[in-house]
Amino acid sequence: MEKIIDESKQGETLILEAKESNTRKLFIESYGCAMNFSDSEIVASILTNEGFNTTQKLEEADLVLVNTCSIRDKAEQTIRKRLEKYNAVKKINPKMKVGVLGCMAERLKSKFLDEEKIVDLVVGPDAYKDLPNLLSEVEAGRDAINVILSKDETYGDISPVRLNTNGVTAFVSITRGCDNMCTFCVVPFTRGRERSRDPQSIMEEINDLWSKGYKEITLLGQNVDSYLWYGGGLKKDFEKASDMQKATAINFSKLLEQCAQAQPKMRIRFSTSNPQDMTLDVVETMAKYKNICNHIHLPIQSGSNRILKEMNRQHTREEYMDLITNIKRILPNCAISQDMIAGFPTETEADHQDTLSLMEFVQYDFGFMYAYSERPGTMAGRNMKDDVPEATKKRRLQEIIDVQRANGHKKTLANLGQIHEVLIEKESKKSDLDWSGRTSQNTVVVFPKEYYKVGEFVNVKIIDCTTATLIGEAVGYSE
Repeated sequence: MEKIIDESKQGETLILEAKESNTRKLFIESYGCAMNFSDSEIVASILTNEGFNTTQKLEEADLVLVNTCSIRDKAEQTIRKRLEKYNAVKKINPKMKVGVLGCMAERLKSKFLDEEKIVDLVVGPDAYKDLPNLLSEVEAGRDAINVILSKDETYGDISPVRLNTNGVTAFVSITRGCDNMCTFCVVPFTRGRERSRDPQSIMEEINDLWSKGYKEITLLGQNVDSYLWYGGGLKKDFEKASDMQKATAINFSKLLEQCAQAQPKMRIRFSTSNPQDMTLDVVETMAKYKNICNHIHLPIQSGSNRILKEMNRQHTREEYMDLITNIKRILPNCAISQDMIAGFPTETEADHQDTLSLMEFVQYDFGFMYAYSERPGTMAGRNMKDDVPEATKKRRLQEIIDVQRANGHKKTLANLGQIHEVLIEKESKKSDLDWSGRTSQNTVVVFPKEYYKVGEFVNVKIIDCTTATLIGEAVGYSE
């Protein structure tokens, strides 16, 4: 399992176009990975049919939902603080109901109803279709919970509403769950076993997005490389499939090709990849189609073979380095990003130095770096002592960040004088005179607005940069 983090959206309040006949108000917030934001769009779609329109005003909500993350303790503490805020508002608006969705709901289950007296319902990631029934229970004065994990739920039959969207980019979920039992990770316990979505429903969603003016999609899954459609069912049961099912099965590289062919002018991204599951046919498909973006998020978590084994990562440092070498051979302009954990149990200074040396070998474009946070219920949480002192974790994390910043700055500097195709996504955070968009390599570019508009592909000449952002000027529309 891998995290799919969108740090720019943490705690984002989601809102969609109102349905005139609806009279009830829904306030929904999402934290954590992109899968949670995608799931919130599914929840909003289900509740639109139950008479709810979304609102950005917490105080006027009839129903407040928070979609939660359990990947780190800090994420859970943030949720608890938000529940305190909801509690204060509920005293003013007693009719307001509060629900917890997602991974934290799945992890704590009924404990949430006991620990957080404000919570009226608890709903796990596979139970969103049961929300109408659960709300009926709540309205009858009873607490409601459904945290049953499913072997086949993919929500492929639900058309997600696009919440607080820029109208340009969208997530398209292709897999749910994770079979990789990394010892630090709670997700296999909160999102269940891997299953893939029917490719036909994926194509229909992509075609619908294009018809509505969207220019870029991100294929989303805890581990997209594990995508395997053979008519439905868990990935682990593929060995029991019929010869016909096996012969006609669609893996991730085939799905990626279908997506690229379905809408040749739409940008295709994907996240997250797992080193042990990523195959070179995926990279070769990326090289074959111009509209598949040249960026791979390829978490490793540690550069030490000993720690990788303790983490139950099913690959070695050397195998990872070989994969990186092949990616750069097939796709020389491909950006690579990482997830890294500092201070995993038993990590020595030598293990840490292995991580730093691996980072120098790969020269990552950017990454997400954290100090180890013990998660209850994980194999590491049950069987390993969190024995690296906090001060040591903090120092090692800072050294990892310093190496990443230096390498990231080298990467951005290399773009000076180059011309990149940029998809305009939104106004720059720092100036209402500038646009912000991304290159194929997922690097943010800021440039003067002039007469260009959101959703347009523009060629931008890079004239300056920071450690993570390119600054340029538009030189015309791209082809």
